[in-house]
Amino acid sequence: MKNRYLAAEHPFAPYVRILGKGKTSSRSLTLEEARAAMAMILAGEVEPVQLGAFLMLLRVKEESPAELAGFVLAARDRIAAERAAALAAAGITTPVCPDLDWSSYAGKRKHYPWFLLAVKLLVAHGVRVFMHGASGHTLNRLYTEAVLPRLGLRHCAGWADADHSLRDSGFAYLPLSRVSPVLGDIIQLRNVLGLRSPVHTLARLLNPLDAPAVLQAIFHPAYRESHQQAASLIGYGNSCVIKGEGGEIERNPDGLCLAKQIVDGELREETWPALFPQRHEAEEAFDPEVLLAVWRGEQTHDYGEMAVIGTLALALRVLQRAASQDDALALASTWWQGRDRHI
Repeated sequence: MKNRYLAAEHPFAPYVRILGKGKTSSRSLTLEEARAAMAMILAGEVEPVQLGAFLMLLRVKEESPAELAGFVLAARDRIAAERAAALAAAGITTPVCPDLDWSSYAGKRKHYPWFLLAVKLLVAHGVRVFMHGASGHTLNRLYTEAVLPRLGLRHCAGWADADHSLRDSGFAYLPLSRVSPVLGDIIQLRNVLGLRSPVHTLARLLNPLDAPAVLQAIFHPAYRESHQQAASLIGYGNSCVIKGEGGEIERNPDGLCLAKQIVDGELREETWPALFPQRHEAEEAFDPEVLLAVWRGEQTHDYGEMAVIGTLALALRVLQRAASQDDALALASTWWQGRDRHI
């Protein structure tokens, strides 16, 4: 590769240097530095070798809350501008605002995506849910995109389509490749780099439609606090992050669930007890028809049904539809038992 920067330093070089200057001289980026660096990445102003170095230096160091917040703020700025242009071109002057932002990036490996049935119940009870995610970046996973059509949940083609779907059905799913094409490309580098990049983390925090309530999930417990703090720095008033089953927003009913929350701008946390005394075995294989059969009441699934109820209860808490865990679980159980079983 020909070096075009022999006489002057590339404008992105300082951000790589800050992260990679060595054990004693390197440091984390400030929020504004992170915001500026991500803005350059999203504008295509970074060389591929710089991007790879930047992402992997962050991966080794692990992103600070300020870095995450800066990356997300830059992404939200660009997404807002691109979305506004797309909606204007479609003649949409008053876009719909969802009630709840739901990210889905991990995919499932051990258990079915029971959380999607919790989403169906929220939508059935008038909660507008905007979901964004990605698929295919990690091998041997069942991704949300593959299951949505069987459950009657809309996979949308763009911003105008998502707005219409939210307005008409109360639900819209938009892949990251449509939310932010650059981030969509970067997340697919998982099998090229051999590691996840910070995009896997920051994508969960995007809340691109600025919903008043945000649900997130991580796989590694240490990321709970950094997500909570980053969400606070971004300015989210009501959010909740958990260690979700497989990394998705799904409460594992077999164990304790620590929820790191922001409630009306105040940082809090609460622990939800296990719903079963024993652990359940992982699924040997996935058949989406099982989800349909359980929804219709044609088949029972102890683990799955409690995963739905437990996840729905978490959502009701972040939406402030229930004053306590007990109230949330009771309401979630009532919604599950009274569901319209037709799909």
